[in-house]
Formats: sequence, C-alpha cells, structure tokens
Amino acid sequence: MSEIKTAGSGGERYVPYGERKGNESIVYFTRDLSPKGLRKLYRRVNGQICGKIAVKLHTGEQYGPNIIPSAWIKELMATDLPEATIVETNTFYEGDRDTTEKHRATLKVNGWDFCPVDITDEHGTADLPVKGGKWFDHMSVGKTLPDYDSLVVLTHFKGHTMGGFGGSNKNIGIGCADGKIGKRMIHARNSEDPELAWSVDMEELMERMAESTKATVDYFGKHICYVNVMRNMSVSCDCEGCLAEQVVTPNVGILASTDILAVDQACIDLVYAMEEKDNAALRERIESRNGHRQLSYMEELGMGNRKYLLLDTDHEDARIQPRDAVKGVVPFVELPIVAERRRKALEAMEAAAAAQE
Repeated sequence: MSEIKTAGSGGERYVPYGERKGNESIVYFTRDLSPKGLRKLYRRVNGQICGKIAVKLHTGEQYGPNIIPSAWIKELMATDLPEATIVETNTFYEGDRDTTEKHRATLKVNGWDFCPVDITDEHGTADLPVKGGKWFDHMSVGKTLPDYDSLVVLTHFKGHTMGGFGGSNKNIGIGCADGKIGKRMIHARNSEDPELAWSVDMEELMERMAESTKATVDYFGKHICYVNVMRNMSVSCDCEGCLAEQVVTPNVGILASTDILAVDQACIDLVYAMEEKDNAALRERIESRNGHRQLSYMEELGMGNRKYLLLDTDHEDARIQPRDAVKGVVPFVELPIVAERRRKALEAMEAAAAAQE
C-alpha cells in the first residue's frame, strides 16, 4: 500500500521577521534599475562562478512587456559573462515556446540573439536527485543542464497565477524542469491525462516546485548565485506575455545573494513593507495562492535562511530594513505601447473564444 502524502499548510500567512529562526544570510540591494545596477549587484555575489557558465532567466512570451530587458542582459554578459550561455527549457503549456522551433523564433522576437541560447531539453532530458524530498526522489531537467559548472540565476520577481509569486525558486524549479516530463511531474503528478494537466495547486504545488529547485541547487553547490529584479511586477507571470494583468505595484530595485531562500524572502518582505495602496494587489495574489509555502518549505528542506542582513550598496553597504528600501517608491506608469499591445492581445483572445462558441 502506497504512502499517503499530504502537503503542509500555512501558505496564506506572511511570517514576520521576529518570528523567524536561524542564522542570517547576506542580501545586497540597489535602487538602480539599470544595466549598471544589475552589473553592480552581480559582482557582489559572483565569487564562486567559474568554468562553463549558464545564465538562467525567463526570456518571455513574444513581446512580453515585463521581462528583464534583453539590453540589460546583453551589457552584463558583454562585460562580466562574455563566455556564458543563456539556458532555457520548453514550456508545458501550448504557446510561443512549447516546441524548440517556436521557442527559437520567440527568442529572436524578444531580442535574445546576442549570445548562445541553450534550450536544454531540445535533445532530451537528464535526471538530478532530490535529496530529502517528499514528492520526488529525482527531477527531470534539460539534458544539457548538467554540462555546466556554474549557474547564474537572473530572475524577474513578480506575481504568479498559480505560485502566488515568481522569484528565484520558480525560475529554477519550473524553468529548469524540462518541458514534457519535469514540468508534468510538478503540475500534473506525472499524469498524461489532459484533464489533470494543471491539477496541482496551493501548498502541494509550492512544495513540488521547491523540491525541483533543490535538485538543481544541490547539483551546482557553491557555484550558483541569485539576482532578483523587482521591476514591472504584475501579479501575472511572464508566461502570460501581453495578456499579463496591468502592473500596479511600484518598481523597487535589485536584490542579490548566494542564498536562494534569503533573496526570495527579502523580496517578499519589501513587498509587505510597502503601503497598502502599493502592495494590495501583489499581497492578495501571494496569499490567495498560498504562495508563502514556497518559503517555509525551502526552509524545511534546508535550502537557506529566512533571516538576512539587507545591505544597501547605494550607501556603502549600510544595513537597512525593508521599509527603508521601499521608502519613496513612486506609482507605476504603464507605457502607451504596452497598454496597446495588452489591449490587442485581449481582443485576440476574446475573438478566439467567440469563434469556438
């Protein structure tokens, strides 16, 4: 008789700093949302990045308005990572990136044609062990991911329709799992029944995602770092492209660490430190999806610390509090071209739905 597995609870609750236990990691912060700011933060956490280097980021659906600008990454790679390769995987859902052919066309549209891009599951998969997992003993990733010596995780921090929020954990846990097996293991309990394709949600999804992340994090060991960009933070994932909900949360800055849990937790803390008028939408998305379970389960898996020292690199590494980092943030203003693309995407979706009726 197989063991009955159940997910943990409490994913709807934000845990204040004073209730957390354990050691403190270092998280660096800058308000400089620019290529210069990105380079500055990366250089604070790249001490163990060596050998054959992979750069994991979300390259987005076609014309996606909220992804980290490709021009920023181009400058970073030209100056600091000239021999590195961007790594991606195909998607589980049907869209602009569910096949390698469509994925490469989308990469070109979005400006990711200035360096090599390895769609790691293009030619198959590889298994990485999940140590101490509840749901998995291994995770299926792109075949060529283990060919790299180091991994730089560049993450657009934002909300997420299923995960509540998307930080470094989601970028790796979903983004490194291959498109047809690994992502199915996470989202569908490995079932090939189309009706079960997206049947996993809430705490169980958070736990499966974290275990998938752990496989990759453990594989790279000390040769991994994390940079989270808190910019254009829609409650929607970049997977939704131009259909992502309009951004209403102010831009904040960039955070970086060698501790995945600390950097994702710090981003959450900055969101919660904002005034209600600024953070209400993102808080609701995180809490309604029980997204805090991402953090508590990473802690249970021993993936890092929820406590940290937040160092302000704009002011000689002074230790600051989350409220200091978000002081003076300004309302987000959507560019007219983005609003127009979103309008056209919604019209196209409605027209397609009407045609099926």
